[in-house]
Amino acid sequence: MPKLSLKQQVEQQISRTKQDVFLRADFEQLGGYDQIGRALRELVAEGKLLKIGYGLYAKARISSITGKPMLASNGGFKAVSEQALERLGVAWQPSDELVLYNKGETTQVPVNATVIVTRRFNRKISLRDMQLRVERGS
Repeated sequence: MPKLSLKQQVEQQISRTKQDVFLRADFEQLGGYDQIGRALRELVAEGKLLKIGYGLYAKARISSITGKPMLASNGGFKAVSEQALERLGVAWQPSDELVLYNKGETTQVPVNATVIVTRRFNRKISLRDMQLRVERGS
C-alpha cells in the first residue's frame, strides 16, 4: 500500500469528520507548520477548502451554477462563522436583531452575520464579500 502524501492525509482527515470548520492546529500531528500550511493552500487552490480567517478553513464544494468553490455547510456563512467561534473557544451569543427575528417580534431578516462576544476578540472571519460582525457585550 503506497504511503499517502501529507496533502492526501489532510484531505482524508477532512473527509472523515462531520465538522465544517478546521483549525491549522487540527493537522499538527501530521507534519510541520510550513508543510501543513502548504497542504492547506493546495486544497484551497483545488477548491476543496475555503480560507475564512487566519488559520481557519471551511469545507468547500463546487457550485453547480458558477463552477466555483462555495461553503459545503447547509447553514452557509453564518453557521460556519459560529462554528469557527466555537472551535476557537470564544463565548458568543446571537445579536439582538436575530433574537427579535427568531421570537417573531420583527419581520426584518438580519442580513449580516452578527454575534455578541463578552471577551476581547480581534480576528476577522470572512469569505469574499461576507464578514462576521462582532459586537462587544457586557
